[in-house]
Amino acid sequence: MQNHSAILRGQSWLLCGGRPVSKRKAWEKPGLVRARELAWWGARLTIAMSFAASASAGSFFFSTGDPDGKMATGTRPDTGGQIEIESADDFFPSTSVTLNQATFTGLLPTGAALSDIKQVIVEIYRVFPNDSTVPPSGNVPTRVNSPSDVALLSRDSAAATLSFSSTLLNGSFTAGNSVLNGINPKPNQNTLGEGPVSGQEVELSVDFTQPINLPADHYFFVPQVELTSGDFLWLSAPKPIVAPGTPFNPDLQTWIRNGPLDPDWLRVGADIVGNGAAFNASFTLSGSVPEPVSTAGLLGLALAGVAGGMRRWRSAA
Repeated sequence: MQNHSAILRGQSWLLCGGRPVSKRKAWEKPGLVRARELAWWGARLTIAMSFAASASAGSFFFSTGDPDGKMATGTRPDTGGQIEIESADDFFPSTSVTLNQATFTGLLPTGAALSDIKQVIVEIYRVFPNDSTVPPSGNVPTRVNSPSDVALLSRDSAAATLSFSSTLLNGSFTAGNSVLNGINPKPNQNTLGEGPVSGQEVELSVDFTQPINLPADHYFFVPQVELTSGDFLWLSAPKPIVAPGTPFNPDLQTWIRNGPLDPDWLRVGADIVGNGAAFNASFTLSGSVPEPVSTAGLLGLALAGVAGGMRRWRSAA
């Protein structure tokens, strides 16, 4: 983080009148001089705003922790003729944030290569009943604390609004249960899961080339991965969150839906597995948080400087 006092001292000549109003030469037209002065004061405001932007950010980091080996859930886009599956887990920033990066950990099929990852999508949902039809359809046991019907926003590698890389963490990893195909409306939602699944543990790292700006609120993070063959499965993390995770309250559980269930959602633990089960999913988010006082001070000083310059410009006109 930059020292705001130093910025103010070092740039005071720029913001508060370091350049005198040009004196018109005999051969110059008054309108040309005025245009030059107006452009100069506009440039000063632009530069001041860039200083404000560079000095206005603290860091933001959130993590649910490392995989715990209990659950793996499908999450893929509706491309390649496959039915869409969305898995969602929540986070709750207490202040406005700008998200620049994310990571999430899951399984690739045994024998798949990292180069088989074709597309990555990240969606952000708010919590029901935001962005939703009320009352809901009644096709699931509950919509309380679920993701909303529709996404608030999304970023997509195919649209160049995010870029991604992948790292192999473990050549053989087993999750004790899984949900991929058994995503059904009630009364057939309680399938108990589809049993253990093994694959290659990989971490996907995402850079948002179009950063995500969010006000303080409760959200769900939904990553989707398309492979050339087979399915990516998102791994669960401990619930409640433990170190190195970032505990918060209320920490909701993982939800899932497929295309036929849309716009409704099921709880992976409570609805599908049952028996009191509840899961988080393994992911991290990082970015910045604003510092409104410092930013406002810099912008206020910039505007004051521009106002003073404009007064000088008018008196010289």
